[in-house]
Amino acid sequence: MRLKWFFGLCLSLLLAAHAQADNYFLTITNSTGFDILYAYVSPEHSDEWEEDVLGKDILEDGASVRITLRGYDSPLFDVRLIDEDEDTYTFWGVNVAKQDLDVTLDDLD
Repeated sequence: MRLKWFFGLCLSLLLAAHAQADNYFLTITNSTGFDILYAYVSPEHSDEWEEDVLGKDILEDGASVRITLRGYDSPLFDVRLIDEDEDTYTFWGVNVAKQDLDVTLDDLD
Protein backbone atom coordinates (compact mmCIF):
# COMPACT_ATOMS: atom_id res chain seq x y z
CA MET A 1 0.00 0.00 0.00
CA ARG A 2 2.84 2.40 0.83
CA LEU A 3 4.51 1.68 -2.48
CA LYS A 4 1.31 2.59 -4.34
CA TRP A 5 1.08 5.84 -2.35
CA PHE A 6 4.76 6.64 -3.07
CA PHE A 7 4.34 6.14 -6.83
CA GLY A 8 1.20 8.27 -6.80
CA LEU A 9 3.10 11.05 -5.05
CA CYS A 10 5.98 10.82 -7.56
CA LEU A 11 3.58 10.96 -10.49
CA SER A 12 1.84 14.01 -9.02
CA LEU A 13 5.15 15.80 -8.54
CA LEU A 14 6.23 15.04 -12.10
CA LEU A 15 2.96 16.35 -13.53
CA ALA A 16 3.13 19.49 -11.38
CA ALA A 17 6.70 20.18 -12.47
CA HIS A 18 5.74 19.75 -16.13
CA ALA A 19 2.80 22.17 -15.77
CA GLN A 20 4.98 24.98 -14.42
CA ALA A 21 5.92 27.85 -16.68
CA ASP A 22 9.42 28.02 -18.13
CA ASN A 23 12.23 30.53 -17.90
CA TYR A 24 13.56 32.03 -21.11
CA PHE A 25 16.58 34.17 -21.93
CA LEU A 26 17.09 36.94 -24.47
CA THR A 27 20.40 38.58 -25.34
CA ILE A 28 20.13 42.04 -26.87
CA THR A 29 23.18 43.56 -28.58
CA ASN A 30 23.08 47.29 -29.23
CA SER A 31 24.65 48.14 -32.60
CA THR A 32 22.68 51.35 -33.19
CA GLY A 33 25.31 53.98 -32.45
CA PHE A 34 23.12 55.25 -29.60
CA ASP A 35 22.57 54.21 -25.99
CA ILE A 36 19.33 52.32 -25.35
CA LEU A 37 17.58 53.65 -22.26
CA TYR A 38 14.50 51.41 -22.10
CA ALA A 39 13.76 47.81 -23.04
CA TYR A 40 10.22 46.51 -22.78
CA VAL A 41 9.52 42.82 -23.26
CA SER A 42 5.97 41.46 -23.20
CA PRO A 43 4.39 38.16 -24.16
CA GLU A 44 3.40 38.12 -27.83
CA HIS A 45 0.02 39.77 -28.49
CA SER A 46 -0.08 41.42 -25.04
CA ASP A 47 -2.19 44.57 -24.83
CA GLU A 48 0.43 46.40 -22.76
CA TRP A 49 4.20 46.63 -22.45
CA GLU A 50 5.57 45.20 -19.24
CA GLU A 51 8.09 47.00 -17.02
CA ASP A 52 11.41 48.24 -18.38
CA VAL A 53 13.74 45.25 -18.01
CA LEU A 54 16.81 47.49 -17.91
CA GLY A 55 15.59 49.26 -14.79
CA LYS A 56 18.10 52.00 -13.93
CA ASP A 57 20.73 50.56 -16.29
CA ILE A 58 21.30 51.57 -19.90
CA LEU A 59 22.45 49.45 -22.81
CA GLU A 60 25.38 51.35 -24.23
CA ASP A 61 26.22 51.24 -27.92
CA GLY A 62 28.30 48.14 -28.65
CA ALA A 63 27.24 46.39 -25.43
CA SER A 64 25.02 43.36 -24.85
CA VAL A 65 22.66 42.42 -22.06
CA ARG A 66 21.16 39.03 -21.22
CA ILE A 67 17.60 39.24 -19.93
CA THR A 68 15.94 36.45 -17.96
CA LEU A 69 12.21 36.05 -18.60
CA ARG A 70 10.75 34.00 -15.76
CA GLY A 71 7.47 32.14 -15.54
CA TYR A 72 6.13 32.32 -19.08
CA ASP A 73 4.28 29.61 -20.99
CA SER A 74 5.55 30.57 -24.44
CA PRO A 75 8.92 31.68 -25.85
CA LEU A 76 7.24 34.25 -28.12
CA PHE A 77 7.68 37.88 -27.05
CA ASP A 78 7.29 41.39 -28.43
CA VAL A 79 10.23 43.69 -27.71
CA ARG A 80 10.37 47.51 -27.80
CA LEU A 81 13.61 49.42 -27.27
CA ILE A 82 13.89 53.19 -26.88
CA ASP A 83 17.20 54.99 -27.40
CA GLU A 84 18.57 58.27 -26.06
CA ASP A 85 16.93 60.23 -28.91
CA GLU A 86 13.57 58.57 -28.08
CA ASP A 87 13.70 56.55 -31.31
CA THR A 88 11.99 53.18 -31.05
CA TYR A 89 12.91 49.72 -32.31
CA THR A 90 10.05 47.22 -32.14
CA PHE A 91 10.30 43.49 -32.76
CA TRP A 92 7.13 41.40 -32.94
CA GLY A 93 6.89 37.68 -32.22
CA VAL A 94 10.51 37.08 -31.26
CA ASN A 95 11.10 33.42 -30.42
CA VAL A 96 13.62 33.88 -27.62
CA ALA A 97 14.24 30.12 -27.48
CA LYS A 98 15.78 30.34 -30.97
CA GLN A 99 16.96 33.90 -31.52
CA ASP A 100 18.68 36.82 -29.89
CA LEU A 101 18.49 40.44 -31.06
CA ASP A 102 21.30 42.41 -32.67
CA VAL A 103 19.72 45.86 -32.98
CA THR A 104 20.90 48.21 -35.73
CA LEU A 105 19.60 51.43 -37.26
CA ASP A 106 17.95 49.24 -39.94
CA ASP A 107 15.51 48.16 -37.20
CA LEU A 108 14.38 51.73 -36.45
CA ASP A 109 10.56 52.06 -36.44
